[in-house]
Amino acid sequence: MATETETPHFKRMALIGVGLIGSSIALSAKRAGLVDSIVGCARTARTREKAVELGIVDAMYEDPAETVAGADLVIVCSHLGSYPSVGAAMAPGLAPGAIVTDVGSVKGCVARDLGPHIPDGVHLVPGHPVSGSEKSGPEAGFETLFDDRWWILTPAEDADQEVVQRVSAFVEALGSRVEIMDAKRHDLVLAITSHLPHLIAYNIVGTADDMETITQGEVVKYSAGGFRDFTRIAASDPEFWRDVFLNNRDAVLETMGRFTEDLIALQRAIRWGQGDQLLELFTNSRDIRHRIIQAGQDTDAPDFGRRAEPPSESD
Repeated sequence: MATETETPHFKRMALIGVGLIGSSIALSAKRAGLVDSIVGCARTARTREKAVELGIVDAMYEDPAETVAGADLVIVCSHLGSYPSVGAAMAPGLAPGAIVTDVGSVKGCVARDLGPHIPDGVHLVPGHPVSGSEKSGPEAGFETLFDDRWWILTPAEDADQEVVQRVSAFVEALGSRVEIMDAKRHDLVLAITSHLPHLIAYNIVGTADDMETITQGEVVKYSAGGFRDFTRIAASDPEFWRDVFLNNRDAVLETMGRFTEDLIALQRAIRWGQGDQLLELFTNSRDIRHRIIQAGQDTDAPDFGRRAEPPSESD
């Protein structure tokens, strides 16, 4: 773990994308005093104007190369599908010695899509903050998003270890706990802990929508906590999740196969009245929930510890 004296400081941090994660990084970095200036890049004028208006960044640009010019830290916070074009666009502006990292939920594709565009002398350290919400846009960010959450780094085997340590110290200063992991293992772990649950949520909500012709509005009218929580997950950015599944298809398909087998076994237990088997599954599942809470990765509050709105200054 990094100590206070090892906390790095950057002169200019460039964010390629200033949505929930990008804006939260900016606010967290300002809170910790890690950067002198912060600039951002966004496709739409509305996002650029809002990010400046909210004081998230000092300046916003449309051109990635202009954004990263003179930056010693570049964080790619755009959708995974944009990595090839973003990498090509920002490459001419990257300064020798600069560090490039990202926040993508899939890591195996970073070396493939972003790596070829990183010039010699520029360091690439892929990363993934395991935190977020269904909210999106610069106004969704808040400075405590990463506090006591895991931030996984997946550097290449030949990565400069001093640079890896600098990135690690940076994200620790944002409030996170750092884990160094192989990219392939990361993608398999996240497939079961994040990607598959989102896929299930999208599918359940889609099934309920199909049933609306039968139930005539009762699915929405009588939504209980379980279905309501699935709709919260399914409210996440559609473009973001499309890119996740396309870029982590092998790991997702592997976990889907195992899930399908377990679902069939559960179906059989219900059909044949195997109450002991159902009770064992439900008891084990509840125990996992309690362990997550005990690990400090959530709370037992009905909203799962998530805030409906970013915290106010009085919080």
